[in-house]
Amino acid sequence: MFESPPPGAEQEESPRARTGRAWRVLGVLSVITSLVLVAGSITAYMLWRRIDGQIGREDVTAQLPPHRPPKLNDAMNILLIGSDSRMGANSRYGTEVGERSDTTILLHLSPGGNQALGISFPRDSMVRIPDCRRRNGSVIPGRLDMINSAFALGGSACTWATVESLTRIHIDHFVKVDFTGFKRVVDALGGVEICVPRRIDDPKAELHLRRGRQTVRGDQALGYVRTRYVLGDGSDLGRIRRQQQFMASVVKKATDKGMLKDPGRVYAFLSAVARSIKVDREFTMQAMEKTASGLRGMSAGKVRFVTVPVEAYPADRNRVQFNAAQAEPLFRAIRDDNAPPAPPAPAPGGPGKPGGPPKPVTPAQVRVTVLNATTEQGLAGRVGDRLKARGFQIVRTGTKKSGSHAKTEIVFGLGARDQAAVLAAAVPGHPPRRDLRLKPGTVYLVIGTDGATVGRTVHRPVPKIAGEIRADRDACGQQG
Repeated sequence: MFESPPPGAEQEESPRARTGRAWRVLGVLSVITSLVLVAGSITAYMLWRRIDGQIGREDVTAQLPPHRPPKLNDAMNILLIGSDSRMGANSRYGTEVGERSDTTILLHLSPGGNQALGISFPRDSMVRIPDCRRRNGSVIPGRLDMINSAFALGGSACTWATVESLTRIHIDHFVKVDFTGFKRVVDALGGVEICVPRRIDDPKAELHLRRGRQTVRGDQALGYVRTRYVLGDGSDLGRIRRQQQFMASVVKKATDKGMLKDPGRVYAFLSAVARSIKVDREFTMQAMEKTASGLRGMSAGKVRFVTVPVEAYPADRNRVQFNAAQAEPLFRAIRDDNAPPAPPAPAPGGPGKPGGPPKPVTPAQVRVTVLNATTEQGLAGRVGDRLKARGFQIVRTGTKKSGSHAKTEIVFGLGARDQAAVLAAAVPGHPPRRDLRLKPGTVYLVIGTDGATVGRTVHRPVPKIAGEIRADRDACGQQG
């Protein structure tokens, strides 16, 4: 009988504005930090240490609000922020004081490396920004404002809190990028392929390109992402699409097999990225390694870029607002993106033959004991009934004798890993934990004060969004 589980489960604009806006693409270069790591090309501990030591870190924990969206599953959500700081080496690009951001992207990495989705938030979006806490402890009152004002006034933590409040998606980490490392990163890739619909001569952006497919490096790449008036329709949404096309080419190049088979090139690229970013203090080397391990096998075909659906903002034709009817299904799918249980490792033989791979475990094969570790009466019975309706065998419901438990846990004995994984898919947000003290084959759901939500479905696919861009598409096939 399981009575006392060990605690804790795993778990017309001014020049300044024009220049700042042009750098929005830089924030998304951090996408590659995660994507390239999937190849496992750098596994030596000392090499990891060397890369990790080049990354800047920022402590934002105390600035985040006390009540945040819960982490519902094993997906990883990373907030990407582009900064136009002119400090230090960035001073060659202007003398403006402070930092602004016109890049806000939520990178969603599905459990098990199933897919990666970069969601762009248009900078002109009018949104409700929550109260934000500065580093000195003072509070910036909440207000209706453009989404990029969150960073300008409250930094990374305020942008983090704003996106969480708008989407109700739990964010795990953030990555901030300034523009001094841009040319360094692109050059470390050996250049990035773009496709230009016509000849470009833009002295202001120092950009001169021929028509058609070409690879840009250094100053050319820099000019391409800076130019505003000679490409597209000049709108914010049009620029986002062009820059997503650029990102897609970066991902495609970074995940190219030829590059991934060259450890020296991979290390040089990752080192260039590391020297160009700042992350939250909790995004440690170990956390990055774990993320990389979960993404092993990711390919460009599994990477998409989309923009949050928006509509005209009635009070100002130069602003937009989220289209709730289209945006909420996207946010909900991200929140509920649960990976189905991994199939058991195949044994010798074939399907239908002795020793062949066993059939996937179904809820009907999972025997669950549900224990209430809170003071709420009848909780175990109610959760047990919902699980029974989902097809699980409920062996017993009861109260955990040792009293209140803060965290809901799924704990299993020897030989019950697959069964526990099926239960975890139905009750998301509680990664299973093995306890060898338990009877072999047993699975326990211990309900803590954070509750246990039985999902209606095991997997809700992330919907397709009009105008999405896939990273494996040809550069000249995505123009528009």
